[in-house]
Amino acid sequence: MKLTVVRALVPVTMLISSPVLLIAGTSIRRRYLRYVYADGPRRILDKERGWVSVHYFVITSRLLEWFCWPTETLARLASRRG
Repeated sequence: MKLTVVRALVPVTMLISSPVLLIAGTSIRRRYLRYVYADGPRRILDKERGWVSVHYFVITSRLLEWFCWPTETLARLASRRG
């Protein structure tokens, strides 16, 4: 039950925050990944115990990738130009 709720709430949360992600998605995504992996590699998926972290759904979300795509593209262009 909890897994289904998390799977449903992650995309809803991203849709609600989509204007912010479209404008500042790259920096938000990078900060989030730094937070997730701050103390070294965390176990976000433990198949032996059947445990999945909420971070797994956020990190692997295609929706987050799509919303962050415009700012990531702009960041790459800016870094190439100097």
